[in-house]
Amino acid sequence: MRIGLAYNEKPDPGTLADEPPSRSGDAFVEWDEPTTISAVEQALSFFGPVIRLEADPLFPQKLALARPDLVFNMAEGLHGLNREAHVPAICEYLNVPYTGSDPLALALTLHKARTKEILAHRAIPTAPFVLVETARDLDRVGLPFPLFVKPVGEGSGKGIFANNLCEGPRALRERGLFLLEEYDQPVLVETYLPGQEFTAAILGNGAGARCLPLVAFDFATLPEGATPVYGYEAKWIWDTAEHQLDIFQCPARVPPSVADAVERVALAAYRALGCRDWCRIDIRMDRFGVPNVVELNPLPGIIPDPRMNSCFPKAARVAGLSYDELIQEVVRLAWRRVHGRELEVAREAFA
Repeated sequence: MRIGLAYNEKPDPGTLADEPPSRSGDAFVEWDEPTTISAVEQALSFFGPVIRLEADPLFPQKLALARPDLVFNMAEGLHGLNREAHVPAICEYLNVPYTGSDPLALALTLHKARTKEILAHRAIPTAPFVLVETARDLDRVGLPFPLFVKPVGEGSGKGIFANNLCEGPRALRERGLFLLEEYDQPVLVETYLPGQEFTAAILGNGAGARCLPLVAFDFATLPEGATPVYGYEAKWIWDTAEHQLDIFQCPARVPPSVADAVERVALAAYRALGCRDWCRIDIRMDRFGVPNVVELNPLPGIIPDPRMNSCFPKAARVAGLSYDELIQEVVRLAWRRVHGRELEVAREAFA
């Protein structure tokens, strides 16, 4: 079995002279480090030869020439609000099976407003929101404060900063204008959810989809006075391998009734958006203690270093899955979904 590995690797900062400057410093935060790509490649080698397929402008040609039996997709894409859908769309065009969600699900989940519209239609709790597309729209937001603002189509904490919590109209206008200009896309304005936050890591398809042990956030570990949000600063500045924030509890120390409610909402969202194989879903309690879906990430972060706070591998370890076993389980789920049978591994693979 030959597996293609589709990825985007974070560029060396010294090679970015031609890139437009980013005032936020988060231009490539969604892309993966070489160590993560190598760790996934090592896990996939269990099944046979692995062909690296960097998701650059030459990806369609490279995939057409390689013709792997399956593509493990961890590529975030290059440009636009549909960028996460590009690799699976090209795979489908060339009739190459791949892991994870399809182009429609990836496009919908990256656009947070489209996600929330579907959730609301399905009666799955999510915070009230307004989509701001122009500066004039900021004066028409009718939601009560406090409000939280973020770019509509980013991930990995990109564009989510501690000062995105707006207590009044002046702050809303200031942060909204900054985000509109900096990220060149609409801005999501939503009711701030003051309760506890969780991440649900989901594996499986259909009735067999299941939540791994819940991850809860302990915002008391953030710097004093910091907004209780797991955004860019918490993910990439305050939390390092050398000085790790002890921000996660896994399994979450909550009553079984709370865990059950969070898992039910997460699985309902997973199915409503048509996710496949795996997905990480962020959930936060509102002021009434009702779990609300914040967003879905069908291309979850999978940093291999246990010292780094990467939620999906953390939940998998608590569930008894090593890093390699997690990656291999995703391959098996995709193979079973595509072919309707279990994946058989040749004995030579163990040599």
